Amino acid sequence: MRQAVLWIGRVVLATGLCCDLSAGPVVVEAGQSLQADVVIYGGTSAGIIAAVQTARMGRTVLLISPESHLGGMSSSGLGFTDTGNKDVIGGLAREFYRRVQQHYEQSDSWHLQQAEDYGRFSTGQDAMWVFEPHVAEQIFEQMLAEADVELLRGQRLERSQGVVLNENRITQIELESGLIVSGTVFIDAGYEGDLMAAAGVSFAVGREANSTYAETLNGNQPGQNTHNHRFVTNVDPFRVAGDADSGLLPGVEAAGIGAEGSGDGRIQAYCFRLCMTRNPLNRIAFAKPENFQEQDYELLFRTFESGDLRVPMSPALLPNHKTDTNNNYAVSTDYIGQNYRYPEADYEEREAIIQRHRTYQQGLMWALTSHPRVPAEVRDEMSQWGLAADEFSDNEHWPRELYIRESRRMVSDYVVTESDCRRLRISGDSVGLGSYNMDSHNVRRFVSESGYVQNEGDVQVSPGGAYQISYRSIVPARGECENLLVPVCLSASHIAYGSIRMEPVFMILGQSSATAAVMSIEAGCAVQNLPWSSLQQRLLKDGQVLQLPAGSTPQVILRPEDLPGVVLDDSQAVLRGSWSSSSSNRRFVGTGYRHDFNSNKGSSAAEWLFTAPRAGKWEVSLSWSAHANRAENLAVRIRTKSVSETVLVDQTQAPTEDALFEPLAVVILEAGQQLSVSLSNSDTNGYVILDALRLREVE
Repeated sequence: MRQAVLWIGRVVLATGLCCDLSAGPVVVEAGQSLQADVVIYGGTSAGIIAAVQTARMGRTVLLISPESHLGGMSSSGLGFTDTGNKDVIGGLAREFYRRVQQHYEQSDSWHLQQAEDYGRFSTGQDAMWVFEPHVAEQIFEQMLAEADVELLRGQRLERSQGVVLNENRITQIELESGLIVSGTVFIDAGYEGDLMAAAGVSFAVGREANSTYAETLNGNQPGQNTHNHRFVTNVDPFRVAGDADSGLLPGVEAAGIGAEGSGDGRIQAYCFRLCMTRNPLNRIAFAKPENFQEQDYELLFRTFESGDLRVPMSPALLPNHKTDTNNNYAVSTDYIGQNYRYPEADYEEREAIIQRHRTYQQGLMWALTSHPRVPAEVRDEMSQWGLAADEFSDNEHWPRELYIRESRRMVSDYVVTESDCRRLRISGDSVGLGSYNMDSHNVRRFVSESGYVQNEGDVQVSPGGAYQISYRSIVPARGECENLLVPVCLSASHIAYGSIRMEPVFMILGQSSATAAVMSIEAGCAVQNLPWSSLQQRLLKDGQVLQLPAGSTPQVILRPEDLPGVVLDDSQAVLRGSWSSSSSNRRFVGTGYRHDFNSNKGSSAAEWLFTAPRAGKWEVSLSWSAHANRAENLAVRIRTKSVSETVLVDQTQAPTEDALFEPLAVVILEAGQQLSVSLSNSDTNGYVILDALRLREVE
C-alpha cells in the first residue's frame, strides 16, 4: 500500500486527527487526506519563504516538497548569490541573508578557515550573500520550524490526473503516494511548473522570436559571437577530424546557423553547481565514472589541442575554503543541448536526464584532473581541487539537485519582457524588483559557415538597474485557474526570465505570492481580482521593496538604423580574440557594447568594413562609452586603397558630438570603394571599448 511520510510540525488530517511529529516521522496511508488554507508545491527557496509568510499571517499552510532536502538551488551548491542591486532585496528574502550573516558571526562557523581571511565577510554587516550549502539548508529548516509549518517531504504530484478543478479552481491534488491534499489557494513554487501545467494553465517552453514581444536579445543568437563561453579557436566538429561524412561529435547539431532572432523550443543548458575545495583535509578527489565515454569529451580535448588553454571552471569562493563552481568557457560543466525534453518529460525520463548530466559532469571533472590529452598545466591546476567532504554526505558529496535554469514559463495576461527589464515599460502593479543581467547560458552547438563548431545562445546584458515585476505575471490569465499563484515559473519571455531567475527574486516573489494567497482568501475573490493597492500596502508593511530606486530611467536603445548616416554596430565588426558584452555604461549604440577585459593585450582586435554606395566625402566617427578606467591611447587605423592613417583616441573622455560620436577623419571614396576601420588592444593602458562606427556624407 502506498504511504506518505510527514516530517515536521503538526499535520491536521481530514479526520481531525492531530499528529505530533516531534518524536519523528509519521506514516499516513494512501487514501487519507490533508487540508490547509494554502497548499504550496515545491521545496525551493520560493516555496519555503511562501510557507513562512503564510504561517506568519495566521493561516494554515502545507508545504509539499518532491525532494527530501529543502532549499532548491540555494542549498544545492548555488551559494555565491547572484544579486544585482542588493538594496532592492527586502522582506523575508533579506531576513534569510541576514540570518546567513548571523551564522557566520559565530566563531564556530569557521572550522576550516579564519573568518578574517575570507574577504566577503566582516562583522557588523547587515547581510551576507555567500554561504555554504548546508548553512542555507539549516537556515531554511530553522525558519520553517519557527513558523510551525506543516511539511511533506519526498512527495511528488501525480501529474496526469492528480489535479482536480471545479469552475477554474483547484479543489484538491493527489500525490503519487495516493495522499489527497485539498486547499483554498495553491502556489506552484517548483522549478518545473508541474502543478501549473497540470491545472491547464497556459505556458511556453523555449525561446520566443525577437518579433514576438519586440525584443532584441531573444531567440537564436549566432551573432552573439564575442561572449566568453564560446570557442575562440578553430575546433573540428566531426567524429573523424576533417571528414564530414563521419558524422558530428556528440552534442553538435546539424541544424546550421539559423536565422538571427528566430524562435525555437530550445532551453538554456543545465549543470550541477559543484561545492569544491582545495583543502586537503576536506577534499575528495574526482573519480572516473564507470561508464566514461571518451568521445563525449572529444570537443574538450580538441579545444585544448587547438591552443585554447583556458581552465574551463569558474570556482567562486565560499567560506571555509569551498566554492560555488559554475560553467566557464567553451566546453565546461554546462551539458549543452541535452535538456530540451526535461520540462515536459515524465519523472522517469527526467531522472534519466539528470543522471546523464551527472555522469557527463563527473567524467568532465575526472578528465580535467587525469586525462593524458588534457595539458599538464590544466591538470596541475585542476588536481588541486576535489569535492568538499562535509557537504552532501548522503549523495556522495555531489549536489542533490541539477540546476534547472529554465523550464516551463507561464503565459498570463502580463508577460515580463526585455522592455520591462530596461524600464521602457512600467507595469504599475509591482510585487518585487529584479536587477540582474539578462542572462542566458548557451542552448546549442552548431557548425559555423567556416566548418568549425561554435556555441550559441549565451547572452549577458545588464538591464542598467532595477525593474518592476508585475503581479499579473505571477497569476494565471483571466479565465484560467483562479486560485493558483506561480512565483518561479512566472509569465516572462525567455530573455526576461534570464534576469528574473535568481534565488533572491524567487524568495521575493514567494513572499508576495503567499501574501496574495492569504488576502484573496480573506477577500473571498479570485487571485486575478485581488486589488493591487491593498496587496501593495501589506507587502510594504512586511518589508518588501516595490518601487524603483530614485533616479531610475528607461534604458533607451539607440538603434543604428534610427541614427543619421550609416551606423555599423559592434555586432557588424569582424572580431579576433576575446571580447565581452556589456551595457553597464548607459550611453551606447544598440543593446550594448564590448570590451577587452583590460587583459590579454595584443590578442583582441576588430575591423569594420564599409563599401561606399556612391562617390563623395565621408566623415568617419567612432562611438564609445567613456569611463576613467578606459584606454587613453587606443590606436584606430583608417585605410582605403590610397590612404592609411592612425588616430589616437582617449576613451576616458566622452565623444564630443552629443556625447556619442567622435569625428576621426574625412576620406574621399569612389562608388563601390571599400573603407577599413580597425583597432586592437595592443599597447593600450585600460579597457578598450568597441561600440559603433558611423559614416556620414559631408560637403
